[in-house]
Amino acid sequence: MFFQAAALLAALLGALMSPALASQAVFNRPKPLNASFAPLGALNVLSETQFTTLQHPAFPNYGVRVKKSDVCDGTVASYTGYIDIEARHIFFYFFESRSDPDTDDVIFWTNGGPGCSSSTGLFMELGPCRVYNASNGPVYHPESWNSNANIFFVDQPIHVGFSYADYGEYVSTTEDAAQDIAAFVAIFFAHFTKFQGRAFHMAGESYGGRYVPAYAAAVYDQNAFLVQSGLQPINLTSIMVGNGMTDVPTMMTAWYDMQCSSASVAPVQTIETCVAMKTRLPSCRKWLKESCQDIFDDINCSSAMSFCMDSLLGPYTAMGLNTYDVTNRCDGAGVGRCYAIQDEIVTYLNKPEVQALLGVDPAKRQFEACSPLVSTAFGVLQHDLMHGSTEYIVGLLERGVRALIYAGSYDFICNNLGNEVMTLELEWSGQAEFVKQPLRDWLVDGKRAGHTRSASALTFATIDAAGHLAPYDKPKESLEMAQRWIAGRGL
Repeated sequence: MFFQAAALLAALLGALMSPALASQAVFNRPKPLNASFAPLGALNVLSETQFTTLQHPAFPNYGVRVKKSDVCDGTVASYTGYIDIEARHIFFYFFESRSDPDTDDVIFWTNGGPGCSSSTGLFMELGPCRVYNASNGPVYHPESWNSNANIFFVDQPIHVGFSYADYGEYVSTTEDAAQDIAAFVAIFFAHFTKFQGRAFHMAGESYGGRYVPAYAAAVYDQNAFLVQSGLQPINLTSIMVGNGMTDVPTMMTAWYDMQCSSASVAPVQTIETCVAMKTRLPSCRKWLKESCQDIFDDINCSSAMSFCMDSLLGPYTAMGLNTYDVTNRCDGAGVGRCYAIQDEIVTYLNKPEVQALLGVDPAKRQFEACSPLVSTAFGVLQHDLMHGSTEYIVGLLERGVRALIYAGSYDFICNNLGNEVMTLELEWSGQAEFVKQPLRDWLVDGKRAGHTRSASALTFATIDAAGHLAPYDKPKESLEMAQRWIAGRGL
């Protein structure tokens, strides 16, 4: 989930990170090795009571601890574990497909933030169970994306969810975090050989619009190294980005239309405020383009974003509306949470018996939905938010990796208007054909589920009446979209 607007605004206005935090860790890819390697082979050999450690000589700084964990879906095998990068540890869940785990595709899922746990995706959106009430525990979710796919949910980067570091280490850029994810995928597939060659899809939402394209690019580029090391390359097939903050300038300027036009719902802002916002909009667009896109200038880009946030986001948040759904207000009690179910998830995951089942390390017992440390590291230290991921999408498209960009029509913060403009402005070989395509309806059970535009490897889609967390608001339509996509069918 995109971290709360007020915290981001404060960060961009000059909040300082605590000097007690350790310096950024840097990953240097090792050279190919000829050391022997014996894959573990099958997931069913894993223990329920203790972790099995997976290693590979090509990635000497990495290990993967994994165990069986009957998390919430008794109909399939599920696993939890850690990606260990020396003193850093990233927590993950893995669920086999409810259909045919031996042949179905594999999906990697991450939520956004920066700094928010993928437990939101697992226990609230597209996972195999939901936690509506912490006391009652998980409830089977029939419209999970593991209906016909094997799926990871990863608490990344370091310090997100149950992830932690021994001495306070952290990463502060998407590009650094990408190396950890790429290495993890390689080690996992190397050990569990039945997944080798399987179609692999990398998906996420919100700040995942920044993460996913860069992570997918790292996985794709790493394939040459895997081949040199005698490993099977990863069959990266597509990316799926939901309500993504992929390109900040196009998204921020779309905030005006979301408040002051009928592009989504009837205007929610007063006429007086919209007139004042309109006078600032040209300056916002010009400043963002010149300082954040044409030539990246850290200081000027930061100033431009602060100006635009104050001008276009400030009036909306002052109304008390939910930044993730223009038709509602926040009802969550926690910082950065706008849904009561998120509070239930936090309570549930802080139960000792649940953490024991998952194998949570005693070093990280306190579960947080979103990490202020990660938000600060990405937002203040490196201004990672200001660097878009559109060029990664272009690079993937040019190499035949398909891209689905979808958005719920009610989301404000990462809205469908900004995402549509982003897709239209992507400079790739299929741009002219994509731009020529009209928006058309896509249907579920004969009823309109949203609009879509598609050409070659790129598809844009909206989901009617869904907010920022589209699979939560529209689980049936979201699952149908995902199933058609991974099957290679059009919407």
